[in-house]
Amino acid sequence: MPRRFPALLRKRAASFGYAFRGVGAALRTEVHLWFHAAATVVVGWLGFYFGLARWEWAAVALAVGAVWCAELINTAVEAVVNLVSPEYHPLAGRAKDVAAGAVLVMALAALVVGLLVFGPRVWKWLAF
Repeated sequence: MPRRFPALLRKRAASFGYAFRGVGAALRTEVHLWFHAAATVVVGWLGFYFGLARWEWAAVALAVGAVWCAELINTAVEAVVNLVSPEYHPLAGRAKDVAAGAVLVMALAALVVGLLVFGPRVWKWLAF
């Protein structure tokens, strides 16, 4: 049993490496992820600037994380669909459209969170 434990840890550590490699590959190939990355930086900066409360940080972090997850899953769906259906097929197109729709829905939900958290502060800042 003691010998198996280090091997298990190595496998777990390797799985994190694969996950980071996946995020890196998506960042290199998906333009939309660059938009999400820029939005993440802006939201983080605004959060520090306006001094968000802990619960607001939690809401913003969950919204940002959910958008990233949706975009990464969309990227994975597109890759698998392209692999199994290199030629055009209506069902392949529908799968891609639905996956992209999931990203859109999550991004709109994150926008609502952003408006609820940052809206009053930005409005107050603009009104002086």
